[in-house]
Amino acid sequence: MSNRSPDGQPVPSGTPSLDRQILSLAVPALGALVAEPLFVLVDSAVVGRLGTSQLAGLALAGTVLTTVVGLCVFLAYATTASVARTLGAGDRRRALGAGIDGMWLALGLGILLAGALWVAGPTVVQALGAPADVVPHAVAYLRWSAPGLPGMLVVLAATGVLRGMLDTRTPLWVAASGAVLNAVLSVVLVLGLGMGVAGSGLGTTIAQLAMGATLAAVVARGARAEQVPMRPTRTGVLAGARTGAPLLVRTVSLRIAILLAAWVAAGLGTVTLAGHQVVMAVWGLMAFALDALAIAAQALVGRGLGAADVQTTRAVLRRTLQWGTGAGAVLGLVVGAAGWWIAPLFTADPDVRRAVALALLVVAVTMPVAGWVFVLDGVLIGAGDGRYLAVVGLLTLAVYLPAALAVRVWAEDGVTGLAWSWAAFAGIFMVARAVTTGLRARGEAWMVTGG
Repeated sequence: MSNRSPDGQPVPSGTPSLDRQILSLAVPALGALVAEPLFVLVDSAVVGRLGTSQLAGLALAGTVLTTVVGLCVFLAYATTASVARTLGAGDRRRALGAGIDGMWLALGLGILLAGALWVAGPTVVQALGAPADVVPHAVAYLRWSAPGLPGMLVVLAATGVLRGMLDTRTPLWVAASGAVLNAVLSVVLVLGLGMGVAGSGLGTTIAQLAMGATLAAVVARGARAEQVPMRPTRTGVLAGARTGAPLLVRTVSLRIAILLAAWVAAGLGTVTLAGHQVVMAVWGLMAFALDALAIAAQALVGRGLGAADVQTTRAVLRRTLQWGTGAGAVLGLVVGAAGWWIAPLFTADPDVRRAVALALLVVAVTMPVAGWVFVLDGVLIGAGDGRYLAVVGLLTLAVYLPAALAVRVWAEDGVTGLAWSWAAFAGIFMVARAVTTGLRARGEAWMVTGG
């Protein structure tokens, strides 16, 4: 039986043609996702040459900055969904108009957050308990990197526009170029000109503003070709804010769960906390691969529903779920088998090594579930089902909370404590998400068709 792809081309369900379409979106998206952490790695390597206090300041300030940007990821998700759906309905001008409004929303929000971070930087650093010798370096990085926030958020929104247009290659090239530019600027400003941690922040600002301007120019060129006005519309910006608000709630619930997992590990002792950091780093790396599939699902589902093509949408759902659970299983096998070799890369402590290896086995078993969850998140975001995701995000957090508390109270520091902590997070929390998103996907309520 033949389906039609969201752009109107014949695509047999479950065949290599649909697979190629998924991979053509997911692989470049993965590259762009991986390029972003290179900013932090390069900055850490350069600043680390200045001293321990400077590196600690960068670590603290970088965490604040990435948290702020991470909470604004709804700008990309909401824009992807709205642009993909409107294009699927055949209205390219309106789709580009929605993208322009989303970018204006990102710019305005970025300016507000940049100002707030510049003013509140010292207070935030002090509230996080930074040692006296770390405070000036953390404040310097925050204040010099804050002006780059408008660029960072415009990158999110513009990337969402291009993803909605089934273009994940352009964001990849821009992200890779930005990572290279940031590396050069970091070396020149920090070491060459002697600006210290402030130079690292300034380099990040310049690179992010350049990336935002480049992606905005790409979207603007497409808008001009369709004679779409570049000025924002009040209704469009407000619509973007309304669409993004539930996704912000969802993101906050996920961030709280991650912080809760760290809190549990910290309460169990030094070995558990050190091991948690390693396992979370591995988890984050695997999440990039699964997020790339979720991005493909967002774009394809949005297009399909916009075109009122329920059959193709169902085909995309089935195939991306197969890819997600399959990729999760493969990643799980690799991590489970390599756990005893991964741990020594991060620590020489034998207790931490054993704890990491056992916890990675727990993670390995749950990775197919994670693949399922990540893809269904992408499907429902692409369908514009943000309100449901916000509600179940809070529900699954409520399910995870007692399990996390039980581990903190009764588990012991070391091997078993870390294993139980990750059984609660990667097991109970992710299974709760799998059940709630799976039940939704089985029904029809999320499949609202049309532009």
